[in-house]
Amino acid sequence: MGLLDKLRKEWFLIGIVAAIGLARMEPSIGVKGGPLKPEVTITYVAVSAIFFNSGLSLKTEELTSALLHVRLHMLVQGFTLGFFPLAVWLLLRLLALTGLNPWLLQGLQVVACMPPPVSSAVILTKAVGGNEAAAIFNSAFGSFLGIVVTPLLLLMFLGSSSAVPFTSIFFQLFMTVVVPLVIGQVVRSRVREWMERRQPPFGAVSSVVLLAIIYSTFCDTFARPDTALEPASLLAVVTLVLLIQLSFMLLTFMISTRDGSSFTPADTVAIVFCSTHKSLTLGVPMLKIVFAGMPQLSLLTVPLLVYHPTQILLGGLLVGTLRPWMLSRQRGQSLRLPRLLP
Repeated sequence: MGLLDKLRKEWFLIGIVAAIGLARMEPSIGVKGGPLKPEVTITYVAVSAIFFNSGLSLKTEELTSALLHVRLHMLVQGFTLGFFPLAVWLLLRLLALTGLNPWLLQGLQVVACMPPPVSSAVILTKAVGGNEAAAIFNSAFGSFLGIVVTPLLLLMFLGSSSAVPFTSIFFQLFMTVVVPLVIGQVVRSRVREWMERRQPPFGAVSSVVLLAIIYSTFCDTFARPDTALEPASLLAVVTLVLLIQLSFMLLTFMISTRDGSSFTPADTVAIVFCSTHKSLTLGVPMLKIVFAGMPQLSLLTVPLLVYHPTQILLGGLLVGTLRPWMLSRQRGQSLRLPRLLP
């Protein structure tokens, strides 16, 4: 394989590195309030584009079938909003003995209580070729569920109180997730024959949007003074976040591929991403509301700021590993546990 062919095949990984590099060089361009206006272009336009693109590319019968996949939905929602926060709470009982900053440890509990994101898990599932319809349903449903459940979890584990603007968050999710998805389905019904002839590159479009999200996320990360901690503490947070993500991805993979499981390889891909990804877009506003006025708010936020880019970066790296595993399983080959890194 020539160098040019290799570059074409790995363009997404190259794009990730380029996006992070550009964000590091001049983060002020992509931060909130910067020239690119990510609070509009990413929060609204990019997320809406993802679900419009999904509505265009998904067969209506696949989306309808996904709604009825109750066992998959119960596993994903039970894991991300039930098992995840409880397991991290138990882990923090041990980590409290290490002398790490207790507010940073509480920030890990904050991450655990967050709902799934409305975009990254869908894009990564689509990039692998997994059950995109199930990923869409669980990302959207989990986000709506999180509007109510996440503040309750935060109050239960961390003990603060405040009024949460459920209506405004619900409206934003409805307009950026449900409406574009429905419009995409309506447009698809009108141009289905043309799309079947031309085969538009829906996956590439979603990947480009994800690169824009990665760029904006890292601009925000590099520009935030909140992350200006002593190197040892920041390294500890990054290490813990990475270990938690890898452990939970492996756990959900093992659960969904165990003997007797009725989940398909495509289902497994959706389960792995949807169960372990956490929302920064919903998380930061919720934290600012629930813990308004708390002087340690910036420390509580740091693990979430680390978790978000890590899940996107790790997910992007795993695309090249999960895709051949899924295809080999679909061809009926024997189960092989994929390497966690290419």
